[in-house]
Order: sequence, then structure tokens, then C-alpha cells
Amino acid sequence: MPGRTKAFVKSYGCQMNVYDAERMTDLLAGRGYGEAGSEDDADLVVLNTCHIREKATEKVYSELGRLARLKAERGAEGRDFRIVVAGCVAQAEGVEVLRRQRAVDLVIGPQSYHRLGELLTRAEAGERVAETDFAVAEKFQALRGAPIPRGVAAFVTAQEGCDKFCSFCVVPYTRGGEVSRPVAEIVAEAAALAAAGVREITIIGQNVNAYRGVAETGAPSSLPRLLERLSCIEGVTRLRYTTSHPIDMDQELIDAHASLPMLAPFVHLPVQSGSNRILKAMNRRHDADFYSDIVERLRAARPDIALSSDFIVGFPGETEADFEATLALVRETRFASSFSFKYSPRPGTPGAERDDQIAEAAKTERLAILQALLEEQRQAFNAATVGRTVEVLFEKPGRHEGQIAGKSPYMQAVHVTGGSELIGSLLPVTILAAGSNSLAGRIGGPMREAAL
Repeated sequence: MPGRTKAFVKSYGCQMNVYDAERMTDLLAGRGYGEAGSEDDADLVVLNTCHIREKATEKVYSELGRLARLKAERGAEGRDFRIVVAGCVAQAEGVEVLRRQRAVDLVIGPQSYHRLGELLTRAEAGERVAETDFAVAEKFQALRGAPIPRGVAAFVTAQEGCDKFCSFCVVPYTRGGEVSRPVAEIVAEAAALAAAGVREITIIGQNVNAYRGVAETGAPSSLPRLLERLSCIEGVTRLRYTTSHPIDMDQELIDAHASLPMLAPFVHLPVQSGSNRILKAMNRRHDADFYSDIVERLRAARPDIALSSDFIVGFPGETEADFEATLALVRETRFASSFSFKYSPRPGTPGAERDDQIAEAAKTERLAILQALLEEQRQAFNAATVGRTVEVLFEKPGRHEGQIAGKSPYMQAVHVTGGSELIGSLLPVTILAAGSNSLAGRIGGPMREAAL
């Protein structure tokens, strides 16, 4: 149709948003939109937003201001330009987005984007639309077709929402309660991706190890049983899953790391704090000893396993002793990588209503100390891979001519000399050197396991 040529979907936040952004791009392709390389090259821009931290939300409104000016320029040229706000900010704020920024045409929550086409039709007719219904089952049904592959690695959603209600988190309010996709739909999507050249499948969910999808027999299935099914798909060479909650990390899932060779020896398991007092205030439902026991059992099941985690510093009421308990847990556990943030009060969550908020300066100081320790551990983990031989899935050409790049089982970027015909291959690579953000290696070498 005239004026409807290219769309640009910009995603913020978690892997779920990355997956949703790709599916929206697929939906728009079916409506005749090509993919634009940037907002400036697009006729339609979708901001797929994250609401987990205050700065992320304000960043969206700042971006909307820039897009509003671009829309005005296009209008002066007689060209259409549509702005869509999707994702968790859209779900949380709804019509408030339309009120704050008049240039926005459509606001659509993460459980409604399967209706993007029909809602765009209404927006194109001049209606300013806000759609924030929780329709997860309808969404899963509407998105049964496999997404368009965008490389040799892909995400597949197994579960959405969360029932945990951590006192710092908005996910139960913006994504709703835990809902799992049927096993057959996940397997079909993964098989279609594998047939199209995808070699690594990451099963994703807000709380993926709470997965309880219905199997073909009508009985509920666990995440380990789903992973076992996926491991039988021809063409799939590596499996991952994220993000997990410690309370749902049961022995069956731990044992899967020993029994499924293609399941990557890498687990992202957010702990958030090492202080039992703060964990209780966060409503995390586990304590530091519970977390450490899981780590011990994972390492017993698969000695070469590595872990990453999430941390929040400066949660209301956090004392210096509480912060020191977090540092102690980090030193004891030894993480391969981690994400860490200052606590950000989110409206409507119990944490935001507490009267013992921590001063910003104290949060900044604690975060710097924690991040220095986590970075020291990350660099030590990378250095420990030098001399080892690990399997690398090659994904793309490297930055230099004659070079290809891929990822180790531990999510490390690895560069070797090789041709593009090796993209999609899972090959042994001997690691020769560790840089600040990537590893250098050579193809070949005896595979050997070692605890890190």
C-alpha cells in the first residue's frame, strides 16, 4: 500500500522483549512492511519497551520526543509516519502514554501484540488506540507459526508471566500470571527453526523453570522433559533456557544438566541479594543457604557448569551488613558473568511504598564495589578458559577479514580464523587468549572438561 513500506522495531530489556520484537517484525512483514535499518529510514516505528527500572521508562519518553519531531517533519513533507509503543511500559501506563505524547498512534501491551495488524488498521483510520488486555492463551494460539530465523541461534517462548510477586518487580502486573505453552507448539516451532538452519534454541520465559505446559498426552510437562523432547530434534546442537527462579530449580532440572549433553553448562540464576533479611523483604522465598545448595548440586551434576546472576543493591532497608552479605555470597559462588543494578522504585510495588529508601549516593557506591568484584570474577573466568578446548557455535563473520565469530557454551564471544562456510557449525576450539570482552582461539584440539 502507498506509504507503507518499512518498519523499525526497537526493543529494550529482556530476552522476552527480543523475541516479541522479532514476532512483531514478522507480523508487520505479513502486512507488507520491510525491515528498516533505523527510525530515520522507517514509516512505522515500534518501541518495544521495558518497565523494570525508572530510567528505562524515562528513556522511552525521551525517545518518543525525538520521534514526535521526526513525525512532524514527515508530515510537513506529506508523508505518513506511525509511532507504536509496545511492551511493558505500554501495559503499565496504557492511555497515559497517549496523553503524555500526542504523536503516539497506538499503545499495545505484550499480551496483545498478536492483534497488531487490526489495531494498526484502526490507527490508520485516525483512531488513537490503547490495547492492554491480558490474552496470553489467545496470543500463543495466534503465534503458532514459526518466526522467521535471523541467524543460527533463536529464542522460543515456553512460558510467560510470573506468580512470585517479588516486592521490587512489576512483571506480574505488566505480564500477568504464569502461563505455559503446550509442548507440541514449542516443539513444532523449534523443529521449524531447526529446519531453516537454526542450531541453538534458547527456551525463554519470565520464570522459565516454572514451566508446566500440557504434553500431547494431556499430562503436565516440566521444563526438563521439554528440554529432553527438544534434544531429539534433528539439527539442534545446543539448548539453553532462561530466566530461572531459585525456588523452581528442582533436582529434575539439575539432573538434566548431567543427562543432556547438548544442554549448555551455563545457568542464569538470579539471586538478587546475599542477605537473608533483604531476601525476605524482597519476597524472594529463598535464602542464601538455599541458593548456595542449588549451586553445589549443579556443580556436582556437571563439574564444568558456570553461573551468572542478577543483583539489586540498595533495596529499602539494606544496611552495610546486608551489602557485605551479598559480597560474601559472590566471593563464595564465583560467577562467570552477572548483571547488577541500583534499586529503582517502581510504582505499585511494595518496595516503592517503604519509608526506608536508601540514599542514591550509597546505592551508587555499593554498586561500584559490587560491579568491580563481579568484573574481577568475569575476567578470571575468561582467563581460566585459556588452554582449554570448548565447543563453539559459529554465528557470523568476524570483525576482520578471514575471521568468524561464535559463542562458547558459557556465552563468551570467540573469534577464530575461518571461512563463512563454517557458520552454523559446532566445532572444538582451543582458546589461545582472553581479551576484555572476547576470546581468541583456533579450530581443533582435544575436548576436555574441567571445573572452572
